[in-house]
Amino acid sequence: MEILKVSARSRSTAVAGAIAGVIRESGRAEVQAIGAGAVNQAIKAVAIARGYLALDGIDVICIPAFTEVNISEQERTAVKLIVEPR
Repeated sequence: MEILKVSARSRSTAVAGAIAGVIRESGRAEVQAIGAGAVNQAIKAVAIARGYLALDGIDVICIPAFTEVNISEQERTAVKLIVEPR
């Protein structure tokens, strides 16, 4: 499964389009965000993607979790959002 990484500077509409595209192709998407700003953009993107996918008759849910990622040899905690059809 492709991991979509979101930063605080990511455009939520662009991320939403990517989420919708991955779900249409693969059936589920994983979104990762580190930091409050990035998590804000990721959550907004999931909400927007629900609207995009609803037009195709696809109802999605979001399952939040924490995950550990290594960045520059440092372990960081990220928020992981699994988005999949209901």
